[in-house]
Amino acid sequence: MALQHVIALAAAHGQSWTQVAELLLAFALSGSIGMERQIRGKSAGLRTQTIVGTSSALILLVSKYGFGDVLSAGTVVLDPSRVAAQIVSGIGFLGAGLIITRQGAVRGLTTAASVWETAAIGMAAGAGLPLLALLVTALHFVIVLGFTWLTDHFPGSVRNSSRLTITYREGQGVLRQLLAASTGQGWTVTAMVADVPPPPAALRELTQLADPDQPVVSVILQLTGDSVANAANTLAGVDGVIGVEQTGDETE
Repeated sequence: MALQHVIALAAAHGQSWTQVAELLLAFALSGSIGMERQIRGKSAGLRTQTIVGTSSALILLVSKYGFGDVLSAGTVVLDPSRVAAQIVSGIGFLGAGLIITRQGAVRGLTTAASVWETAAIGMAAGAGLPLLALLVTALHFVIVLGFTWLTDHFPGSVRNSSRLTITYREGQGVLRQLLAASTGQGWTVTAMVADVPPPPAALRELTQLADPDQPVVSVILQLTGDSVANAANTLAGVDGVIGVEQTGDETE
């Protein structure tokens, strides 16, 4: 009896199983995007993406159906788009918080965009547009997986690049040797950031040297070219280099 009463009360306020299905669709689709982000080790993973998509669908459903009991023809009217429009600006703040600028590199752009995309998918599901929600979800995987493979195979693609933090002994002309070794391999130095803090791995390596107090310096090199994936091993063999650490993708 209690369940029947709840169902009857929900129906009286304009709720139906259709809306439940729309909410669950948003949950499933946003969860699939969140799983992809989680597997790839990104900051906004399964929980964040699922919450964003499901809550966006709920907000849109509230905007669409939640004020039916106060409407009055000619007196109280409703613009369902007003509440839904606030999702877009609200997600903008969340996305901005995911973007990090560090040592000349911008990280988190793809993750921030995916949060915005998840919100849009949730809104589409909540608005009763399941085909569009499914289509955009499928396109998400085309973008993050298919486009990654495609750009990796472009001749001269900037994806054929490596970003390295190199720690070396100061005052021995090591940087000149690093640049010479890079150009000798046919790699192009597309960016360089000097005087960065040595990474923890390089500091641990430094303590094991015979003269750990000798001054060292770290520099970030962005290299582009064929076989650049081998740059870390190649440059680690230059005399005076203490450590080479490779960073991840700049935008994801």
